[in-house]
Amino acid sequence: MTPTPPPPGIGTLNEGSLHAALKDHYARPGDRFEVPLADFVIDIVRPPIGGEPGLLIEIQTGSFAAMARKLDHLLESHRILVVHPIAVETRLERPGAKSRRSPIRGSVFDVFDQLVSIPTLVDHPNLEIEVVLVNVSKVQAVDPAARRGRGGYRTIDRRLTSVLGQHRLATRADLARLLPDDLPPIFTTTDLAASARIGRDAAQKMAYCLRALDLVEVTRRSRAGYEYRRRHRPAR
Repeated sequence: MTPTPPPPGIGTLNEGSLHAALKDHYARPGDRFEVPLADFVIDIVRPPIGGEPGLLIEIQTGSFAAMARKLDHLLESHRILVVHPIAVETRLERPGAKSRRSPIRGSVFDVFDQLVSIPTLVDHPNLEIEVVLVNVSKVQAVDPAARRGRGGYRTIDRRLTSVLGQHRLATRADLARLLPDDLPPIFTTTDLAASARIGRDAAQKMAYCLRALDLVEVTRRSRAGYEYRRRHRPAR
């Protein structure tokens, strides 16, 4: 039995290759695609199967802020899984040139770029987030109007090369486990950035989200910035 194909013309015309590939990756027999529901369109609707309750699956390749209204309206009555890809390695495909690897590498910590717009929703009992670590190729076209930082190119598509792994974030404890074990009892975002091997901006976003979920607390403010400590260490 194959998954039900999406009805033509409903939410597929502007779908990028990465989004489509992940939708295919997550599809199971019996799933329905691009289903209208309460003024929204759901990427995948999975019916109850073998005692498992039904599930709405959203493939979110862009900003979480864009789906905040959808989550607000649907979470109280539906289980939702948000699938968010993060590119660990990206190869740039440009016309007339050999493909090359981008120096920018992603990690699971990049999810905090998006969680800052919905930090407290992570603990909602009907919401789970799955971070999918992937390799992608980014197809670019010459664009004289593109700002200099992009080198005169704009991205027209992203294509999935491989799936490397997943991180399921279903509870506050799952987020707390992303805190590095070697953090000192009292730490700053500089300490967090060094331990997690991420940028200071990413560490600040991570601290913001964990503070919103009452997983860390501010102990004081010093010249180095806010100092934090863990409030809860989840069971492993």
